[in-house]
Amino acid sequence: MNRILIVEDEERIASFVEKGLRANGFTTTVVGDGDSAYEYALTGGFDLVVLDIGLPGRDGFTVLRELREARVTVPVIVLTARDCVRDTVAGLEGGADDWMTKPFRFEELLARVRLRLRTAARAPEVTVLRSGSLTLDLRTRRARAGERTVDLTAREFVLLELFLRHPGQVLSREQILSHVWGYDFDPGSNIVDVYVRSLRKKLGAQQVETVRGMGYRLPV
Repeated sequence: MNRILIVEDEERIASFVEKGLRANGFTTTVVGDGDSAYEYALTGGFDLVVLDIGLPGRDGFTVLRELREARVTVPVIVLTARDCVRDTVAGLEGGADDWMTKPFRFEELLARVRLRLRTAARAPEVTVLRSGSLTLDLRTRRARAGERTVDLTAREFVLLELFLRHPGQVLSREQILSHVWGYDFDPGSNIVDVYVRSLRKKLGAQQVETVRGMGYRLPV
């Protein structure tokens, strides 16, 4: 049975993640500060760490850096409210295996936990998504449209990743809201349309098609 260390100082989120993971057969330990997180992870008794960034004591960046400096190779999924590409890149380059922004869907977190646990036991998975002239490097968080490097916000990155994982498939606004904005989304919001327009502006108007009355899709 896999053991997971949950590092989260917000009790509501910690409880939400812990209950979900326990319901799916994982053994969990929860700590709410960076100093405890470092000490627990250093023991080597965990198969994966879910790590917040904004923590009392050591922040998540410091915990991650010091663990990697101590040659602790446990997979780390960062789960944070920080929605900034610079923070995302810093976390991944600092040794994080994955990065998720709050709010989030538990199903996606669970899928990523299972993926990282499988990956730790075998060869690495493909980390670059491609469709037509678009490429998205999941490790460096860099997007390219043809020969251009495109700067994306963290939400734009997740939205583009969703499209690239489902090329040619029509995704409804509700599906996109649920995946990108998680449990905290408002079904009546027009935020999807706003972000799609932003992606089109950065990637090219032809890159995301509108399917009237149904949603959006990435053409193939």
